[in-house]
Amino acid sequence: MKHYDAVVIGAGVLGCFAARSLCRWKLSTLLLEGAGDVCTGITRANTAIIYPGYDNRPGSRKARMTVRANAAFPRLCEELEVPYKRCGSLMLSYGPAGDRVLGQKLAQGRENGVSDLQLISGQQAEELEPGLKKGISSALYAPGTGTVNPWQLGIAACENAVKNGCELRLNSPVTAIGRQGKDYIVETAGECFSCAVVINCAGLSADKVQELLFPPRIRIFPDGADYLVLDKNVPAPRHILFHETEEKGKGLTAVPTVEGSLLLGPSRRPLTEPYAVEQKGIEELKAQAAKLLPGLNMDMMIRSFGAVRPKPQMMELRAGEYVPTGRDLGDFPMDRPEPGFFSLIGVKTPGLTCAEELGQYLAAQAAEYLDAEPNPDFDPRRAAIPRPAALPFAERKALVEAEPNYGEVLCLCEDVSRGEIMEAIRRGAVDVEGVKRRTGAGLGRCQGGRCRLLIEALLEEYRHGKL
Repeated sequence: MKHYDAVVIGAGVLGCFAARSLCRWKLSTLLLEGAGDVCTGITRANTAIIYPGYDNRPGSRKARMTVRANAAFPRLCEELEVPYKRCGSLMLSYGPAGDRVLGQKLAQGRENGVSDLQLISGQQAEELEPGLKKGISSALYAPGTGTVNPWQLGIAACENAVKNGCELRLNSPVTAIGRQGKDYIVETAGECFSCAVVINCAGLSADKVQELLFPPRIRIFPDGADYLVLDKNVPAPRHILFHETEEKGKGLTAVPTVEGSLLLGPSRRPLTEPYAVEQKGIEELKAQAAKLLPGLNMDMMIRSFGAVRPKPQMMELRAGEYVPTGRDLGDFPMDRPEPGFFSLIGVKTPGLTCAEELGQYLAAQAAEYLDAEPNPDFDPRRAAIPRPAALPFAERKALVEAEPNYGEVLCLCEDVSRGEIMEAIRRGAVDVEGVKRRTGAGLGRCQGGRCRLLIEALLEEYRHGKL
């Protein structure tokens, strides 16, 4: 039975950053993932926003982490060579109730230390975004809000962790956890490991993983959500838009993504099947979009997708049964039932924004528990897959001359080359979805209608040792 200093359970964006941060210390680390690839759960479906920190309760860990993380995000994305767009955001009000909320968020943001936050007039908002419905009464302008591709960020963190010595095991769902002296024993379907520290980042299964060894303390009661994506040829807003409605409930969010498409969502509904899309949610989003952006051509919608929004609640024992207390957790839910066991159960917005902050916090806690020394050889940089379409002509020409596969475009919608797809497969993509997450192939207007079979053929060649 192999021993590690730390085992991280779950290779979503939080688990990947926890593993990467552990590599900053002299610790042997194993990252376990139950699926055949990383970032296939909650990470694959969310609003992709890097928040500035005005939404969080002053003095909370969440507020502090969000403000720090937002300021550091350009540096992080430069290190990992992940596209990032700091486009700013407008939170829009069309009446007195919304105006009051925006005023509260302005005061809260300033208390949290959010820089350059401004309350502007409706006329100023309409000048910034001429396509908005007229009649805006006020808008909260946050220049620091940004957007990133969530799964590309998580994959990059995982690749960097592996580069720095972390071991990765896929197709390894955790089936049991026990104790042996001070160590934890972690069992998967085919292997067994001992470790001094467990970091549980198992997403929707994080509560179940913790309950393999401990009684219930926090459980996840998830909601469902729907999103729409419009083709990159649609004239999109320049800023991320949040609609603060006069009625109870949350309005539309519109995100001009780093890929150039427009993301609309989320709807909010009870969860039926995880990641399934419901027609009612799609129709709700279309109606909201028509109200907020009346000139938007919804015929340019190219796909929809479903998401799961974790909602953690504290549990208590009543009459021999564990039941939710009804109290939502306002801060990041971090649980430590025993020394050396750390759980992130039900982390939601702004979890993507704070992924590195959370990872560094957990790694520092583990390092303190193990009395570990910093790792002077840690390298935070990760080289991305070359992207010929984004290069200046001379650099693109040189790349293609050195490797001709980068000169053959297989995904015409997103201008993705054979060379990019081959490299994505070599880096761990095991199916078409994995290639899509790493390269963008299949994300465009035809949704893989023209390139899917070509990608499947390359995957088959790799399986037979021919790539």
